[in-house]
Amino acid sequence: MPAEPILRVRGVSKSFGAVAANVDISFDVAEGEILGLIGPNGAGKSSLFASIAGAETPDAGEILLAGKRISGLGPVACTLAGIGRTFQVVRSFDSMTVLENVMVGAFARHARTRAAMKAAEEMVEFCGLGARADIPAHALTPPEKRRLEVARALATTPRILLLDEMLTGLTPTEARAGMQLVRDVRDRGVTILMVEHVMEILLPLIDRAVVLHLGRNLAMGSPAEMVRHPEVIRAYLGDRYAG
Repeated sequence: MPAEPILRVRGVSKSFGAVAANVDISFDVAEGEILGLIGPNGAGKSSLFASIAGAETPDAGEILLAGKRISGLGPVACTLAGIGRTFQVVRSFDSMTVLENVMVGAFARHARTRAAMKAAEEMVEFCGLGARADIPAHALTPPEKRRLEVARALATTPRILLLDEMLTGLTPTEARAGMQLVRDVRDRGVTILMVEHVMEILLPLIDRAVVLHLGRNLAMGSPAEMVRHPEVIRAYLGDRYAG
């Protein structure tokens, strides 16, 4: 009997005024999977991420984490349920140190400062920022700031981590290091749902892709299937994937 998906998105719709951002979107994420959420700008990826993370409430449909409904609970309850998230625009506390930033995430699970610090130190080291732990966040390089986002999200002990364009804008060397970090996170037992625009980076990394277009499900399947899918090529990937 197949295992229960860690995340189920069922018929989720969300509008902002007259703009339908998501329309009847459905997919599952298997535990331990790296699933890519892809599509052109305006496809509805960010609004869907916001609904999964609790920052927005869907107008219709439901989102289930490990069989329990989380849609509409709000970001704090979703974090405590096991949703971790990074942001496309890095949101660090710039005057605080790297370690203090990650402790903010750790306090979601640890009431005592010593326990939160220990958990934060582990995540800082895991994300390759051990040598930078005591410097203010504003002094980090752009790729280091993205790692800080991951460390802070991991400090909340998520079951599933939402990565929003973590690898965008990096050099090839930085991107390869970022890809390895994503794999390392999965090896810790954390399921990953990620948005990424650089297909050359994303496709070798993910197990499956869900493609959105104009707020709707367009296709889903393996990376190999998606790069051969005529509608995906037409709507998003472009001529270099045709033929």
